[in-house]
This record gives sequence, structure tokens and C-alpha cells, in this order.
Amino acid sequence: MGKVAAKIKVMPQSPEIDLDELQEKLEDALPEGAKINGFERDDVAFGLVALLPTVIVPDDAGGTEAVEENFSNVDNVESVEVENVGRI
Repeated sequence: MGKVAAKIKVMPQSPEIDLDELQEKLEDALPEGAKINGFERDDVAFGLVALLPTVIVPDDAGGTEAVEENFSNVDNVESVEVENVGRI
């Protein structure tokens, strides 16, 4: 079974959110079998910065759904959106 790399855009609820702390919470929220292969940050507007983790998951049924759901349940996360996906 192969693996898939997905870049996921995670929007915090406000510009006051500590992004380093949010990044740690996202790492802790990963489902079994998934791992983060780095983070990028994207200035959105008015001081709001999105986190863009690249997540490696097994290429099986469900794909990134478990990761998206877990990230959505993390405190201070406003929204989660898959930016792009590719096989590795």
C-alpha cells in the first residue's frame, strides 16, 4: 500500500491564537498511521495566519478524512480544508 501527502489549510479562530501551541495540538491529534512532514504558515489577512501542515497518510479508504475530522475537533480551530493531495 502506498502513501499520500496532503497539504491541509488549518485556520485558527482568531489572530490572537498561539500558532506554536496550535501546531503542537494538531500533532497530538493525528490519527494512528498519519504523520506530519512539516508546517508552513500563510498570512491570510488582518494578522490572521493559517497553518499548512503536510500530512502523510496511508493510501487506503477514507484518505485524509480522519485527519480532517481530528483537526476540526482541536480547540481554537475555525476550519480545515485540504489544499492538495498527491501520491508519494
